[in-house]
Amino acid sequence: MKHLLLVLTLALALLFTACGGDSEESADPTAGKASGSITVWAPGVEGEKLPELARDFEKANPGVKVKVTPIAIDQAHDKILTSIAGGQTPDVAWIGSTWMGEFAATGALDEVPETIDQESFFQGARDAVTVDEKVYGVPWHVETRVLFYRTDIAEKAGITEAPATWEDLKAMAKAMQDKGGAKYGIGLSTNNWQEYLPFVWQNGGEVAEGEAYTLDTPEATEATEFYKSFFDEGLAPPSTPQGFDITPAFVRGTHPMFFSGPWHMGLVDEAGGKGFEKKYAVAKMPTKESGTSWVGGGELAVFKQSKNRETAWKFVEYLSTPEVQAKFYELSADLPANQAAWELPQLAEDPRAKVFGDQLEDAKTAPPFPKWEQFATKLNAQLDEAFTSDTPAAEAVKGFQETAEETGSR
Repeated sequence: MKHLLLVLTLALALLFTACGGDSEESADPTAGKASGSITVWAPGVEGEKLPELARDFEKANPGVKVKVTPIAIDQAHDKILTSIAGGQTPDVAWIGSTWMGEFAATGALDEVPETIDQESFFQGARDAVTVDEKVYGVPWHVETRVLFYRTDIAEKAGITEAPATWEDLKAMAKAMQDKGGAKYGIGLSTNNWQEYLPFVWQNGGEVAEGEAYTLDTPEATEATEFYKSFFDEGLAPPSTPQGFDITPAFVRGTHPMFFSGPWHMGLVDEAGGKGFEKKYAVAKMPTKESGTSWVGGGELAVFKQSKNRETAWKFVEYLSTPEVQAKFYELSADLPANQAAWELPQLAEDPRAKVFGDQLEDAKTAPPFPKWEQFATKLNAQLDEAFTSDTPAAEAVKGFQETAEETGSR
């Protein structure tokens, strides 16, 4: 492993040197007509469904060839990093929203041309691709977290509306358990920073200011105490097993509320069977100081090593248009990052999609720190320790902050 890290470090150092004097970077990469061939890497459902959009692009640009290479989502990060180090990058790649700072730091990503209007995307998605005030990617699809809840169990418990505040959420969880007959009032993760951080934001806290972490503020302490109270009071399961899927428990009714993203609608509908869509609903985050949620998703980046940057950027620009993003939503259920796409029938006429669209207006992402992924892994372990033990919230957030400072931002 040490040998591999040394090789990667040396290769990245050479890449910095090589990229520093590239005179072509100043040219408009979208000028001229699309031509030649490009290779695109994308994981998961994106890698499976993207070829259809690639064929549309090829038809609109005769002679152009777009080769889509599906890659495993759990291997994507390391595969892309290794390709950078080895000087064998694709022309375009899907980049996870929390990876942008790390990959931008390698010097391998091309800056986004001004012809692509960043103002057209949700603010949270724009934040994810901006590193040191430079834009290195184009938001492709987004995801945010909302509340899934069983309406039938809520009605049995005497509740007819989604919780609007933190107090409502706690009261609804108690009612679901006491009057609705559910084993737990809500399913919360003990080890998921993406589920935990929205509560910090909702209480007026921040993850960082500039490059300094701020995880032990009074706001963060209060948010941690509130989140932990669900476990302490038996309203949420005492632990979250690795790889736990809440879908079957939600369908059975033992876990009648949980927070998740748009992909879970399809999973719940399939697991619940015909008519189950009438037994649950989705709602925006409950509020304290705000109702902020997490925004993640995938970005599209073009590499400086690409030998066909012009066509690569034209393809990215094509994928970022409202009409194409709306079509991709139909193919994949990935939510569009382009706000104008939400005005098209595919999304405007879908009431459940509208909830996610409204939530995206108030959603934040993690700071674009190169070392964020390293810290996030450690944070998940610390969250699990904090929420499955009697550790006071103030002591827990102090530990989060110490780990963050030890890991660093860069």
